Amino acid sequence: MCKSKVSLVIVILALAARVQAADNLVLVTIDGLRWQEVFSGYDPALMDNEQFTEHRELLLEQFGANTPESRRQKLMPFLWGTIARQGLLAGNRAKESRVEVANPWWFSYPGYNEILTGRADPEISSNRAVPNKNHTFLEWLHSRPAYRDRVAAFGSWEVFPAILNRDRSGIHVNAGFQDASWAGMSARPLPE
Repeated sequence: MCKSKVSLVIVILALAARVQAADNLVLVTIDGLRWQEVFSGYDPALMDNEQFTEHRELLLEQFGANTPESRRQKLMPFLWGTIARQGLLAGNRAKESRVEVANPWWFSYPGYNEILTGRADPEISSNRAVPNKNHTFLEWLHSRPAYRDRVAAFGSWEVFPAILNRDRSGIHVNAGFQDASWAGMSARPLPE
């Protein structure tokens, strides 16, 4: 998360009509996403700026609408058509829902540590791939007999093995440009 960009951490909590145990927990984070687009669709200030928008008419045709609710649905149909209906989105500042990090830095490693441990650590002040001394809730879950070897993390950033302290935690972490071929992987192909 970067100070020059307004960032949003979307907290998605699966809420069911009736209380029931879930078979899986999936945490999705999107680094650097602006709350304005999530809750209002495209930002007219950016759409009208030639520096950011080459094909304005095409974008307006595809994502334009009269209301913020319609624009956000067009821009992020899965988020608003599925996740928002089956869960909870927090962080719409226009409705006084603020989600903020507690750490003094607005960039990735401190933010991911905070998400995964529930607290800010003032000693984490860079994005260097230093093994995290803090225990994440994934590590805690992995230490429980019922979840041993049933916790895994997949990410696009090569620093996640350090954030999750793969060596200490024993959690399977596949991040960056690592192959997705490991012992015990299903032979079933992914859907196209």
